[in-house]
Amino acid sequence: MPARRVRGVDTARMIRRVAATRYVTPLREGGSLPAIVEADDDGLYVAKFRGAGHGEKALVAELIAGEIGRALGLLVPEIVLLDFDPQLAAAEPDAEIRELLQRSSGLNVGLDFLPGSLGFDPATGFRPPPELCAEVVWFDGLVTNVDRDARNTNLLVWHKRLWLIDHGSALYVHHTWRDPEGHARRPMVEIRSNVLLPYSSSILAADERLASRLTPALLEQIVALVPDEWLRPETARPDRPERPDLSTPAAHRTAYVDYLVRRLEAPRTFAEEAERVRVA
Repeated sequence: MPARRVRGVDTARMIRRVAATRYVTPLREGGSLPAIVEADDDGLYVAKFRGAGHGEKALVAELIAGEIGRALGLLVPEIVLLDFDPQLAAAEPDAEIRELLQRSSGLNVGLDFLPGSLGFDPATGFRPPPELCAEVVWFDGLVTNVDRDARNTNLLVWHKRLWLIDHGSALYVHHTWRDPEGHARRPMVEIRSNVLLPYSSSILAADERLASRLTPALLEQIVALVPDEWLRPETARPDRPERPDLSTPAAHRTAYVDYLVRRLEAPRTFAEEAERVRVA
């Protein structure tokens, strides 16, 4: 049996693999239809399935962005590789969910389930420290996470601490890989709707604290965690000559690392844009 997990530890250089043993219940909020499952380490996980709309790319984004967040010192529930046998959900009455699970055999993503956590809502009066808000905004700008607005914060409050979840919409460049060099240097205009921006201190001060923590070597270690089976070969397209080589899993990993390293080069326009919007 795998070692019992430890919440909040720095796992940027490792990731555990567990096997689902019981399909507990679907979570019907959101379009990707995640579910709570029990695994062979006796833990409960929120499972994100490869058979959902964006397929393996959403899982790649979940893993890479989540582990970058953890490397920055942000709280992200432990991410595991979840081996799922769709027969576990044979009794699920919803035909749409059954079909999703049948398409999701093999490795999926599991996030440690935080029992009793509540979704972050500024109206409740809970206010994370301004420096932490700024660091989350900076992180979202780096990984181009467009999915943290007031309607869908993708933040949990657990034991009076702020936890980051659901990064499957990040790194959206990988849906087309169109001009990744230019994309890496662009600001992220969607950051203006980030739910934490109004409560943030200086984004440029956060930039000074965080950027140096993400070395090319660390990014390579994080991207190396992505399973080969999620990195399907993609053929070259004559209409997009700027598209990187994606013919092998190794080539995919190089494309991700190159994109992130380029995005971290100074001056970081995503941080400058976030600060401009914040002070405006």
